[in-house]
Amino acid sequence: MGSACDHDHDHGGLGGRDLDQALSAAEARCTALGERMTPPRRRVLELLLAEGEPVKAYDLIARYGVDGTAAKPPTVYRALDFLEKQGLAHRIASISAYVACAGGDQAHAAAFLICDCCGVTREVATPADVALDTAARAAGFTVERTTVEAHGRCDACRLAA
Repeated sequence: MGSACDHDHDHGGLGGRDLDQALSAAEARCTALGERMTPPRRRVLELLLAEGEPVKAYDLIARYGVDGTAAKPPTVYRALDFLEKQGLAHRIASISAYVACAGGDQAHAAAFLICDCCGVTREVATPADVALDTAARAAGFTVERTTVEAHGRCDACRLAA
């Protein structure tokens, strides 16, 4: 997403061995679930993990080719859909962007703190999924995915103001 302010931020993308380990873990997770981590799915996840912050789909399309060539939009959108369904990525609707899941192997309600100044986004644990699941079951509904988005300012932006 990039920074809209003039002070430094560390968005914490993965690289090197950490990136390779995260991709291997994601591939093992897919295999355990009977799914395939195809090269396009792996490439899109690699881009999300390396960025360390939310990325718009069209930026992923533009960065897809290692030689600088863009991907066809359906390739990236299909990969994003798969990664979301497998819990490896989340869509943050309020900023129309995607981010790699930081929540580990467990299914969970995704909760994001989004800085309206610099765009930094943090995934945090939330107990909302338990209460929501209980209410949903009482209403005869099964929740498959939950995303909570909270907007404000990160400490770096708040302190720099």
